[in-house]
Amino acid sequence: MLDQSKEARSQRLRTALDLADSGIALQRAQFRRKFPEESEEQIGERLRQWLHDRPCDAPGHEIDPRLLLDS
Repeated sequence: MLDQSKEARSQRLRTALDLADSGIALQRAQFRRKFPEESEEQIGERLRQWLHDRPCDAPGHEIDPRLLLDS
């Protein structure tokens, strides 16, 4: 059975946020390799657009952060 204590939920949220940060850093690095001529500002704009479009997710599908706490 899944531990539903506040500490366990907090740890799961921290883990999810850490994984998200790692994924964003990896995508930024991939953009730098793919577009070496672009400035950091241009790479940042590509990253913002990628995050907005979320190509590996349903575009425009918002995720309610409360769902992370209920699972």
